[in-house]
Amino acid sequence: MQMICWNYAIASLLCFYWFKPDLSHVSPSNTPWWLILSLGMLLPSVFLSLSKSLQTAGIVKTEVAQRLSVVLSLGAAYFIFNEHFSSLKLIGIGLGIAAVLCIIYSHRSSHTQASSGSSGMFYLVSVWVGYALVDILLKYTTGLGVQFSVALNLMFICAFIFSLLYVVLTTKQIGSSTNIFWGLCLGVVNFANIALYVKAHMLLKDSPAIVFAGMNILVVLLGVLSGLIFFKEKLKTSTSLGLGLGIMSVLCLAYAMIV
Repeated sequence: MQMICWNYAIASLLCFYWFKPDLSHVSPSNTPWWLILSLGMLLPSVFLSLSKSLQTAGIVKTEVAQRLSVVLSLGAAYFIFNEHFSSLKLIGIGLGIAAVLCIIYSHRSSHTQASSGSSGMFYLVSVWVGYALVDILLKYTTGLGVQFSVALNLMFICAFIFSLLYVVLTTKQIGSSTNIFWGLCLGVVNFANIALYVKAHMLLKDSPAIVFAGMNILVVLLGVLSGLIFFKEKLKTSTSLGLGLGIMSVLCLAYAMIV
């Protein structure tokens, strides 16, 4: 949690220098505080829920909950952002979800899972709903126009303040030098992740489903490829099928953007 806390410190600084928000015009009436405070609390809370879910429900169930949050995001793309789903988009999304399930299935016996009681179910649901809410609210920030960069910067600052309060109250310290250092390194990657994700939503403002699905599918595919290349994991039949379906899904979604 100390690393998570300090990652938001560097993320807020990078956001300020990259997007150059005009913080001089921040006002109680014109600033979307509900959005800023919601994301400021959600971002570190989702990290914490993910950790608790891994401890209580196990890695496989947590991975399922995290990746299938895309189903809620896609529902939001249709019902909230009024996106039109062409047949090609639907095929790509369906292939992507099938790919994720195949890859998760291939890992079902590779990890020792913890017993999942009521607390495990609570954290699984928190991960599932939390990741989808973050996706949806970040998409919403892209529609704020000139206030987008201000909201993003204040969101990181709030996340840092909330997580710092949590760390101080639970550990009575602000963090060890090692955790602060790695937290700052994590912040660079985390900022790049969110900044590029938001940029994708801005460039594809009429196709949020492609961003929601594409990101989640590619995360799983790149994770599997990393396991094969760097950790020398064996390629199972279901993993191979998942990779093939995932590649077909990404191609369908990419082609849907240009037709």
